[in-house]
Amino acid sequence: MLHRLTPLFPAARRLTTRIAPPTRRLASSLVLLEQKAGKLNEASLTAVTAAKSLGSETQAILFGSKSDVEKALKEAKKINNISTVYTASSDSFAHLLAEAVAPFIASVIKDKGVTHVFAAHTAVGKNVFPRLAGLLDSSLIADITALEASGSQFTRPIYAGNAILTIESSDKDAVKVITVRPTAFERASTESGSSTVEELNESSTATSSSRFLSEELTVSARPDLASASRVVSGGRALKSKDSFDQVLDPLADAFGAAVGASRAAVDAGYADNSLQVGQTGKASFPYYTPVLNFETDSPARRSLLQNSTLLLEFREPFSILLV
Repeated sequence: MLHRLTPLFPAARRLTTRIAPPTRRLASSLVLLEQKAGKLNEASLTAVTAAKSLGSETQAILFGSKSDVEKALKEAKKINNISTVYTASSDSFAHLLAEAVAPFIASVIKDKGVTHVFAAHTAVGKNVFPRLAGLLDSSLIADITALEASGSQFTRPIYAGNAILTIESSDKDAVKVITVRPTAFERASTESGSSTVEELNESSTATSSSRFLSEELTVSARPDLASASRVVSGGRALKSKDSFDQVLDPLADAFGAAVGASRAAVDAGYADNSLQVGQTGKASFPYYTPVLNFETDSPARRSLLQNSTLLLEFREPFSILLV
């Protein structure tokens, strides 16, 4: 900004000075790495790619029980472009409860001078990061599909993918709290990285009144639905659970794909709720999607349209596909 200083006396010489704009902190990113039973969640690798696109120093943090962290750390250390992996191993972190994890991340952010914190837009990210944003007095920037190198402008779909929203984050948010859509970014490589490791003490974590009870896991050799690059999906026209399984399972195995279902198919009992895609289910945005017997204009179909090559079969009369 250019300022011209005018003296009180006309004969005095005029001085022109350039006032420097307020200085900003250099960007520094922290990525929450998810792990399950010592294996990294591949969705977290896309959050690393998003963080690295800022061109800043990128660090990562890994939570879990001692044994799980030790296993996951072998892979985490090899992630490309990660300078430091912080580890926090404790039984209280074993299940990534937001009440335990969020305060700890907030303390790390303040200690390390982090400006941007990233996580994948998964069940864990959607649970931990709203609480983290509240602790940091920052807005949550959720489910982004693109970001500018400035680190203050982000893009995300809204209205079931029918519109694209550009978000401009103000300087009032000293820390940008961001979740990343897993299929919008490439997975970071885990081949040639050589990160340093720093073990953190749990003592700064606030006492939580929440405790883990149990979880029910659906074990499958197929890719995770939320981050799969191929998805085979079906709708209510398959008419029964047996038909759904007999048609979709072999096709999914042939494609090496995950299986998805519309809300109508889930409500009818053809598929488990964990397979539901769309506005009321998982946001799945694969690159290639065979879609069988979907409702003509369902939120699930609109969800699958983005970034996808669709192979569709409709058995409903007068079906119209609007693209």
